[in-house]
Amino acid sequence: MAATGNAEEMQLQETEEEAEMEREMESDEEEGMGIENSDNDEDDSSEDEKENEAEIQRLEEQLSINAFDYNCHVDLIKLLRQEGELPRLRKARQKMSELFPLTEEIWLDWLKDEIHLTEEEPNREKIYELFERAVKDYICPEIWLEYAQYSIGGMGQPGGIEKVRSIFERALTAVGLHMTKGATVWEAYREFENAILATVQPPPGSVPTREQQEHLNTQLERIYTLFRRQLAIPLMDMEGTYAEYEEWSDQGVSDTITQKYKRALQQMEKSKPYEETLIAAEPPKLAEYQTYIDYEQKEGDPARIQIIFERALAENCLVPDMWAKYTKYLDRQLKIKDLVLSTHERAVRNCPWTMGLWKNYLLALERHGADHNTISDVFEKALNAGFIQATDYVEIWQAYLDYLRRRVDFSKESSRELEELRAAFTRSLDYMKQDVEERFSESGDPSCTIMQVWAKIEALHCKNMQKARELWDSIMTKGNAKFANMWLEYYNLERSYGDALHCRKALHRAVQCTSDYPEHVCEVLLTFERVEGSLEDWDAAVQKTETRLNRVNEQRAKVAEKEAHLARQEEEKTEQRRKAKADKKNQKKGQKGTRPGEKRKAEEEDYEEEWGEESEQPPKRPRGEGHGGFREDGVGADESMDTESGLFGRRAPPVRRQEPSGTKRGQHGASTTVRKTQEDDQEQRKDDCSVFISNLAFTMEDPERRLKELFEPCGPVQSVRAVYAPKGFRGYCYVQFEGKASVTEALKMDRQEVDGRPMFVSPCVDKTKNPDFKVFKYNTNLEKHKIFISGLPFSCTKEQLEELCKDHGTIKDIRLVTNRSGKPKGLAYVEFEDEAHASQAVLKLDGTVLQEHTLSVAISNPPRRNAADKPALSRPVGSMVPRNMVYGSRGKGRTQLSLLPRSLHRQTGSESKAENGTAPKPTDGTSGDTGFEAQAKPLSNSDFAKMLLKK
Repeated sequence: MAATGNAEEMQLQETEEEAEMEREMESDEEEGMGIENSDNDEDDSSEDEKENEAEIQRLEEQLSINAFDYNCHVDLIKLLRQEGELPRLRKARQKMSELFPLTEEIWLDWLKDEIHLTEEEPNREKIYELFERAVKDYICPEIWLEYAQYSIGGMGQPGGIEKVRSIFERALTAVGLHMTKGATVWEAYREFENAILATVQPPPGSVPTREQQEHLNTQLERIYTLFRRQLAIPLMDMEGTYAEYEEWSDQGVSDTITQKYKRALQQMEKSKPYEETLIAAEPPKLAEYQTYIDYEQKEGDPARIQIIFERALAENCLVPDMWAKYTKYLDRQLKIKDLVLSTHERAVRNCPWTMGLWKNYLLALERHGADHNTISDVFEKALNAGFIQATDYVEIWQAYLDYLRRRVDFSKESSRELEELRAAFTRSLDYMKQDVEERFSESGDPSCTIMQVWAKIEALHCKNMQKARELWDSIMTKGNAKFANMWLEYYNLERSYGDALHCRKALHRAVQCTSDYPEHVCEVLLTFERVEGSLEDWDAAVQKTETRLNRVNEQRAKVAEKEAHLARQEEEKTEQRRKAKADKKNQKKGQKGTRPGEKRKAEEEDYEEEWGEESEQPPKRPRGEGHGGFREDGVGADESMDTESGLFGRRAPPVRRQEPSGTKRGQHGASTTVRKTQEDDQEQRKDDCSVFISNLAFTMEDPERRLKELFEPCGPVQSVRAVYAPKGFRGYCYVQFEGKASVTEALKMDRQEVDGRPMFVSPCVDKTKNPDFKVFKYNTNLEKHKIFISGLPFSCTKEQLEELCKDHGTIKDIRLVTNRSGKPKGLAYVEFEDEAHASQAVLKLDGTVLQEHTLSVAISNPPRRNAADKPALSRPVGSMVPRNMVYGSRGKGRTQLSLLPRSLHRQTGSESKAENGTAPKPTDGTSGDTGFEAQAKPLSNSDFAKMLLKK
């Protein structure tokens, strides 16, 4: 038994040894793997560090080029904080804070990092200075709470407790009225006072001295006072604060405190819906905040109005309109210097591109008596702010010049302020010429408003008419001499501060140079001489005006004759094209003959040619897709159509002969019947109750029913007149309503998608009575509230574009530009509520990447119409090339065979080899000066036969 036991024991010992060896081997393997993994981690970490360092260097280089790249600053700070580069991080934060106000998150991260670094330093003043900078940017409860809590750490220093209380009192003034977050500051303040109370309370069972009892009573009174102050303010969950006060108060709650609490509770209940709306709303919550502000302004409590403005701006710091409304309220209502000026400064730091904020800032500085150097420094900062329009620079210069003019004492003949004003006027003109014109390719001041003001100041205040006349000479040489109003402005200046001699000279020059309203300046000259002139002056004025008006009438007659000549040329070309089509039709008939089964087909082709259609396309309605707006240019219906002449216009096809009843008419017969019925009802049509619908799909089934169902929500539909071709529906129709009011609603459906195509909806207008009528005028003005985006991916949707733009302001409308088939062009227009939002969107979105496409964003600025966009009567002769000449010798015909004889081909070749402008004379005896029309005239079959016989 003993031997067996020993054997088992030995076997167990061997098993344990083997297990121990396996564990050691596994441990060694794990250690090896750990070393290997550690090496891999170190390699990965090293690569990440290299990539981060490369990215940091790239961002720093980018900021050296453009220091105002906000997003680049944010990315650099994140990377440096991730890498732990504290000195570089501090420097990056410092640079960003000098250019931009920092958000609450950036400030809290910065403060926490600096607090951690200076925990063991006895000097806490650096952190206090940083907190003071932080609370000036935005009114944030979290930053104030962090400030107060940090100050508690220094309460052991001399005057530390009083400093904590001072910071808490400032925090209550700044954010104590914040309905949702203000209670946290109140509670922190009470907890601080409770901690002090615990230090002054005597030990249990001991009798306090008189001095201790006074300290105790004073501290208790501080806590009671905080409770009473908080209960008088409407805050969320104030019921809990009231219950806590009841527990604290040994003598119960007085009626006065209870009444104040109930009034605050009622006020809180009134404001609660607005707070709940803000909580449920999605950023930026501009509409919700504006509604809340309107309510508080009706209530009239300045402190509560101020806090709701601050809350709105903390979430919408880049909305210039909100800053403008806030500063306007402070300027007109509170008028507290420090508060007003600090808010104006914050406004221009947040939205430096908005000229109106800088202008109001200058006015506020002057209003509150700021020194001249401060105002001048702010103006210089405004010039470097980077406005997006040339006119902004004109306005900011005008504001500064107005300030300088108000400083001058004109009772003195010469003063330092007057010289400074003149120097500023000279500098402003140089700035407009050198800086603004180079950047915007325009001066921004075409009427020379600044020079006009300068001339008036010299004439009125300085009695220096010589300088005023020099300024007006310069104004006229800048392209203003052709405008009557500019001459009359100068004449009025001479009339008020000059003499009759210079008035007469000004009017004579005006008669000679004015091109827009010459009759008006002539009348002013004659009136002036009638009142003040001699007989010789009167005779000279009459002769001057008669000569000028005769020359003007001759020029107008030449222009009218030229336009008439162009109109005749256009009519002749139209007649040539009509004859060419007729010859082509006769030629086809001669080639095809009248074989059975082909007569019907030939008639249908001729019918299409009468329409001028070579393919199944509906009449085009020009719609300007230029860099303009949502409905810039175009006409309501096809300009070649005339509603007075019936459904088909002036070029309506002739009525077909009645075919035998046994003939199978098919679709064409049905459409002919429909057309005839519609022509019978022509007298019952009312254009003012109708709309023209185009760009519909040719494959639309039962268009009358579809269109009636589509437009019935706009009002009762009297009839739907669809237009058919022999091959089917042509893609456009007329919808007539019972009342005129329905037309307005129907026009709102323009560009609505129907069967995958944008439907065009336009008014019906009789073009014979209104030949120049245009539904959509071509917009050539700068649309400051609208941006134009190009480079979009074709897959971009309206929702994606709205998501991209909504952070930059309130969006009123978005339109993705498509072609007639509904396919996207990669272009879009986004209309914002105001121009400030659009300006912000341009700054932030231009150059951004969306789905690997780089976007180009600009303020909507439509190009001016060129000659090709003008009506046909004003087009140059060179643009009126007949259709068959545009496409070469074969034209745009359907055949692939050229019917031109070879002899004519050779003749054309010889003509092309003519040198020095000399062409061979015609061989048929006709004159070589037949002109462009004769060359473009097509030849008939008989003409070809004559040419061949001559050969």
